[in-house]
Amino acid sequence: MTDDNLRSVELTRIGPARFKATNARGGETFFGTGGEDPDFTPIELLLAAIAGCSALDVEAITHKRTSSTTFDVHAEGHKVRDAEGNHLTGIRVSFDIAFPEGPDGDAARDRVQAAIDLSHDRLCTVSRTVQLGADVEYDPVS
Repeated sequence: MTDDNLRSVELTRIGPARFKATNARGGETFFGTGGEDPDFTPIELLLAAIAGCSALDVEAITHKRTSSTTFDVHAEGHKVRDAEGNHLTGIRVSFDIAFPEGPDGDAARDRVQAAIDLSHDRLCTVSRTVQLGADVEYDPVS
C-alpha cells in the first residue's frame, strides 16, 4: 500500500560533517556545516525550500499570462540562540520579478502580489509548516 501524500528523503554520511540527501525519485543534494566546502548548511536548505516553494507558486500563477524577464527570490533569517534553543527569527522572502511590456506583461504584473499572498496564506507547504508549527518526532536508534 502506498501513501501518495508521504514525502521523504534519505541521508547518507559522505564525509566529516557532510551528507548526501536522496529523494524518492533519485535526486540528490549535498549539505554540511558550511566549513570549507561549498555545500549548503541545513539552515540554507530551509531558506531555499521556503523561497523555492513560494517561487514555484508565484511562477505558476503569473506565468499563465506571460513569462517573466526577471524572476529572482531572496530569503533570509537571523539565527539566534535563546531560551527557546537555536532557531531562526525574522524570516523574510523578497521577490524581484519583471515582465515584458504590453497587455500580457501588465496582466502578469497585476497578479504578482495576489500570487505572493496566496502562496504565503495557503499554498506553500514549506512556509505554511514553519508558520503553523509541526511536531517533529525522533525515533530511537535502531
